[in-house]
Amino acid sequence: MAIASVLQNSFKAQLLGGYHSFNASGDTPAGSTFKLALFLDTATITAASTVYAAGVTEVATATGYTQGGKALTNTGVGTTTVTSFTDFSDLSWTSSSFTTRGCVIYNSSSITGLTADSLVCSIDFGGNKTVSSGTFTIQFPTNDATDAIIRITS
Repeated sequence: MAIASVLQNSFKAQLLGGYHSFNASGDTPAGSTFKLALFLDTATITAASTVYAAGVTEVATATGYTQGGKALTNTGVGTTTVTSFTDFSDLSWTSSSFTTRGCVIYNSSSITGLTADSLVCSIDFGGNKTVSSGTFTIQFPTNDATDAIIRITS
């Protein structure tokens, strides 16, 4: 099994169709609602995967984690002369005990024409990560043209 670190193919097409907005909260128009869910090393998530689906390969609802993941905070959209980019604020689970191999980010907004819970990207952590009665944090990179989690360049 494997989790690919990719932007999903379906997301790229949906982005060009105008189905995803990464505006920060408070911006006009408001951004879509994105969530991050954690998965086990038995998950198979590829560039061809299209939607988030809770199941046996997601970290179980247990100490500190609830299937479906957590809502992300958009940090907004930026641009340079050749790159547009967006990112999210760090996300933490406190008082947690679980093991995870990777995650998906998905759009949980209800948008006419967009399949519910459409995947944006998947990320392999490079190995299992375990937290035991502690805080598990996803640290996102700086929201800039060279580091942001989502970058589009010419």
